[in-house]
Amino acid sequence: MASADSSLLTTLVPSPDPGKSEAEPQCGFNEEFKFILLPVSYALVFVLGLGLNAPTLWLFLFHLRPWDATSTYMFHLALSDTLYVLSLPTLVYYYAARNHWPFGTGLCKFTRFLFYWNLYCSVLFLTCISVHRYLGICHPLRALRWGRPHLAGLLCLAVWLVVASCLVPNLFFVTTSPSGDSILCHDTTRPEEFDHFVHFNSAIMGLLFGVPCLVTLVCYGLMARRLYRPLPGAAPPSSRLRSLRTIVLVLTVFTVCFVPFHITRTIYYTARLLRVNCRVLDVINVVYKMTRPLASANSCLDPVLYLLTGDKYRRQLWQLCCGGAPQRPMAASSLALVSLRDNSSCRWTATPQDSGCSTPSADRP
Repeated sequence: MASADSSLLTTLVPSPDPGKSEAEPQCGFNEEFKFILLPVSYALVFVLGLGLNAPTLWLFLFHLRPWDATSTYMFHLALSDTLYVLSLPTLVYYYAARNHWPFGTGLCKFTRFLFYWNLYCSVLFLTCISVHRYLGICHPLRALRWGRPHLAGLLCLAVWLVVASCLVPNLFFVTTSPSGDSILCHDTTRPEEFDHFVHFNSAIMGLLFGVPCLVTLVCYGLMARRLYRPLPGAAPPSSRLRSLRTIVLVLTVFTVCFVPFHITRTIYYTARLLRVNCRVLDVINVVYKMTRPLASANSCLDPVLYLLTGDKYRRQLWQLCCGGAPQRPMAASSLALVSLRDNSSCRWTATPQDSGCSTPSADRP
């Protein structure tokens, strides 16, 4: 366990404290708030996230088949959120025990890796949903061609593998080290490797958060313009309403959960590299620690996306909650304006009026 002094002050001195640079000035930080804020918030996210996402996975696996492209993205998003919250109990113990990690270096590496792996997978799956929605509204024929379930499944597999590959260096950076009577599980790395870790983290943030965030904003900007100026024969009002809900919910998740965390973490790491004034660094440290629970809260907000934008999901959940027999699964999309069964065939021509599909399905989820 940590000593009384280390529980009250985190001092930036030449020591194995998480990510502290050996050349930094001596700065005394009172981080007592962290030992209350993080375990309590992570425990709440674990209970709520598991309680919301586990039934979602069950519904997708047993009552919402066959999946369309949107259901495929949503299932993988729910799976990512579930794996994410499963990484939280050890962190709850770690911070409740005042930075003491008794579980070994291997589990420390795996827990930190799982934390960020599923965080960035969630970002990319939300981006996939956004692009799919954009195609359904602005390019419906392309949505028919590229929105097939098997292509969505391959894209989801690529997301898992790409994010895991990008985060492999994190397994080498993250480690444990003794600090008095405690064993620290570094969220960053050893002090002597902190500079390299910051460069690695900046590249990962730009690739796995900056680019997806920009893509999402562009897609939703173009979608909003089309929804407010619908073309003749455009989607019915119910489909446009679902689209607007998706825009609001996904942007809310990005704005509330992901953006504050990444901005404050970047400022915090940069301030430590530049060795700013201790008082300024103390303020930045507090703000950064307070945004970390927000990054976890996305696993509790994502199920709202399924509930408010997926009519099929909502009907099945209502049937199960009321004790009735679930309705027969349907293959129509709940987010795309057009949907196509995987075994259907279409004749693609230059204009939408000339194209023909043997088994079309309307957007009636």
